[in-house]
Amino acid sequence: MIRMQKHIRRPLVSVILPTYNRGWILKEAIDSVIGQDFKDWELIVVDDGSTDDTGCLLEGYGRRLRVHFQPRRGVSAARNAGIQKAAGRYITFLDSDDLWLPGKLAAQVDFFSANPKAVACQTDEIWIRRGVRVNPKRYHLKSSEALFERSLKRCMVSPSAVMVRRFLFDEVGLFDENLPACEDYDLWLRVTCRYSVALIPTPLIIKRGGHADQLSRGAGLDRFRIDALVKRLDAGVLSNTQRKAAAAVLREKCGVYAGGCLKRGRRAEYRRYMNLARRFSTDAIVELGAQ
Repeated sequence: MIRMQKHIRRPLVSVILPTYNRGWILKEAIDSVIGQDFKDWELIVVDDGSTDDTGCLLEGYGRRLRVHFQPRRGVSAARNAGIQKAAGRYITFLDSDDLWLPGKLAAQVDFFSANPKAVACQTDEIWIRRGVRVNPKRYHLKSSEALFERSLKRCMVSPSAVMVRRFLFDEVGLFDENLPACEDYDLWLRVTCRYSVALIPTPLIIKRGGHADQLSRGAGLDRFRIDALVKRLDAGVLSNTQRKAAAAVLREKCGVYAGGCLKRGRRAEYRRYMNLARRFSTDAIVELGAQ
C-alpha cells in the first residue's frame, strides 16, 4: 500500500531578517512584517550569535517566526543561512534596524504578477537618522535606469527594499561571506550587470541609521568595494561599456584609498593599490576588450 504524503503548502514570500545584539530595536522590525497587508509569507530570523536579550524576545513570538541560531559569522553568512532555509517563491530581506510600511509586500507581489519576466524590484524609502527624517542627496535617489553604472560608486539597492525571484541566487551566487562589510554592494553588482532591478517609486520602508553598531559607519570600507570591483572585472562577464565604467571607478577608489594609506604611513598598502589602479588603466581595459 502506497502511503500518500501530506501536501505541505509553501509560502509565496520568504522574509529573511538577520540580527546580532539588536534586542533594543528588533521588535519593531518583526512587528512591521507581521503587520503587512499581504499575509502569505514566512519570516526567518537568523540570530547571528547574539549575547543580549534577543533570544528571549524571539521566544515570545512562538510559531509566528522561524528562528535559526548560529555562532557569530557575520551578516553575509546570516543572510545566506536564511536563503538556504527559505521556502518561498520570492525572497526579501529586512535589516533589524529598519521598518516596513504595511503595503510593502503587497506592492511588490502585485508588481511581479503584472511583470512576469521581472527578476527583482525594490521600493523607495524614507531615511531616519538619529530619530530625525532626512532627505537623501541627489546621487542617492533611486532609479532603475543604468543601475549597474550608478551602483559602481555606491550601492543603489537597499536590502530592506528589494524582493527577488529565488532562482536569482542560483545564477549569481549568495552573499560573499569573506566580505565583513559592503557585501550588498558586491551582490548587487553581480545582479545589475545582468538584470534590471525595477523601482516601485513609493516609499514603503523606513531606513534608520546613525547608531554606533552600523557596519556602514566603519572606516576604510572602500577596500571592500575595490575587492568587489576587481572580481567583476576579472570575471569576464561585463560588456565593454560596463567594463570601462567599472575600471574608471576602481581607479578612482584605488587613488583615494591609496592616498589615505600614504598619509598614515602604510607604504606597502599604498603601492599595492596604486599598482592595482595601473593594472586596470584605460589602455589595459581597451586591450582586454579587444581580445
